[in-house]
Amino acid sequence: MRALVYLGSGALELREHPVPALPGRDDVRVRVTGTGICGTDRKILLGHFPAREGVVLGHESVGVVESTGPDVTSVRPGDRVVVNPTLYCGRCRPCRRGATNFCRNKRGTEVGVDRDGTYADYTVLPERFVERLPDGVPFHRAVLIEPLACVLNNVLAADVTYADTVTVLGAGPIGVLTGLVAARRARRVVVVETDPYRLTAARDTFERVVDAGGPDPVKAIVTAGDGHRPDVVLDTTGSAVEQALRLVADGGRVVAMGFDDTYSVPVRPLYLTNHGISLLGAGDYRADVFPVAVELIGELPVDGLVTHQLPLERHEEAFGLLSSGSYGALKVVIRSDPAPVDADGWPEGAR
Repeated sequence: MRALVYLGSGALELREHPVPALPGRDDVRVRVTGTGICGTDRKILLGHFPAREGVVLGHESVGVVESTGPDVTSVRPGDRVVVNPTLYCGRCRPCRRGATNFCRNKRGTEVGVDRDGTYADYTVLPERFVERLPDGVPFHRAVLIEPLACVLNNVLAADVTYADTVTVLGAGPIGVLTGLVAARRARRVVVVETDPYRLTAARDTFERVVDAGGPDPVKAIVTAGDGHRPDVVLDTTGSAVEQALRLVADGGRVVAMGFDDTYSVPVRPLYLTNHGISLLGAGDYRADVFPVAVELIGELPVDGLVTHQLPLERHEEAFGLLSSGSYGALKVVIRSDPAPVDADGWPEGAR
């Protein structure tokens, strides 16, 4: 099969790769329809997040079941499915307590990081990490389920209430999803961005959008929040925690969502103490969050979030749309399956 392999130092190569076997009786082989480019993928290529050389990248994946092991009962060949790439053992102490996102046996199980991922024709995972999609979910929504699960995990960690003003830093795909989810709970949501393309797109979705490149962004954010500093700030950029701590109201919560191993910020504990600020990291999502994302994706106004779909052979162009300069896209999807598609974006004949 074809697979997009990480060579280290920012290099990718489309190679012939062995089709993954079905070693377990509960394994499922999925013919990948498409995989969304995640910010983590970009950070790997930029050297800001570690990954194993020789690994197949990609994890925000949906596809069609191709074959199953003899013990699989929840899906069958032809079913449209979404991949849950946050694997866990189910045996260690955190897993037994429900904290599957902090499984102690993660080594070699991070899909698209140190275990082969989904920028490929096929992927194989145990049955519990392959979820059948509800009927009628179009491809462009299904491919957003995994990032939505990440967002749900962070908004839940922030404990957003109807009394809260929430500021979301960044209006990329994660920022947009974060704003949409927070808006279902918060009193008001302010979305902040610098890129002109993403500012325009955000204004089509949200009532309160602030250009962080303006002369006084803090004042603009407070004004957009009806004169109040935000009670919750969610940094979806991975590099704005320092600004978030200065922005949040006394007694507020800051959630660090982005993944950037090169970013650090000095934090004075006394500042947090004196201002009653909670700085939160939510980690990966728990196993019980993913099914919620599968159900919720049909209720959110996300139809314009997938802006580009390119075949696997055009991966350089796909990543180029998300260059660190000026963005020209929101969610970019790399399609593995070249088969003709129906009106919902799925390969013809998929159930």
